Amino acid sequence: MEILQPPGWPRPRGYANGIAARGRLVFVSGMIGWNADGRFASDDFSAQAGQALRNIVEVLRAAGARPEHIVRMTWYVVDRREYLAAGSALGAVYRDIIGAHYPAMTAVEVRALVEDRARVEIEATAVVPD
Repeated sequence: MEILQPPGWPRPRGYANGIAARGRLVFVSGMIGWNADGRFASDDFSAQAGQALRNIVEVLRAAGARPEHIVRMTWYVVDRREYLAAGSALGAVYRDIIGAHYPAMTAVEVRALVEDRARVEIEATAVVPD
């Protein structure tokens, strides 16, 4: 896996501008902040994001992949201000679950998610090296 950082561009915080990788592709559908029983333990944004990230890690594990194999994530949030306000708490949750690995990421504010209680939905793509 190669982090793509164009010359002269400032290094982004918390994500990569791009990643080049070779291997087995693993696509994880949008995960929300409910547990394996389909229940939400919290309405807190950071708590839901943490559970969504743990769900992604479980799906990756089923494919023989690990968090460091993630090359791209897309975050769908229902409130941009809530996402931005979560800042440091969200960063701590992310590092606790994913580690210090920052793939290419996009965050998009959406009007709503399919599950009414969901505050965030995260999809991921991973590449397991050959």
